[in-house]
Amino acid sequence: MVINIMGELADPMKQNTSFITAVANKIANSGLAAPVILLLEAHKPLAFIGSQLLLIIQPTVEVFLPRNTFLPNMINLLDDPAQVEALISSLEDKAVSTTSISEVGR
Repeated sequence: MVINIMGELADPMKQNTSFITAVANKIANSGLAAPVILLLEAHKPLAFIGSQLLLIIQPTVEVFLPRNTFLPNMINLLDDPAQVEALISSLEDKAVSTTSISEVGR
């Protein structure tokens, strides 16, 4: 349960929607939407373990990389199955739209 500054319950899904969209855009623009969807679907049960491993290595990673919001957002994304599903559906939408655009050009 996350409580925001106003003392209200914060919805982590609303907070991470822009991050999910940004990650989906980056993956789709690199042309890796299909393999990433396959890997996410295959490893969906292991996503929570992945988030816990990221929590363990976070202090080490922050020594070498500048502090930003990518790692905490990725931990939150992998921690919540609904957010993983939202990423998959966003990638599927982007893959369909890129495929339909490229087929129109042929």
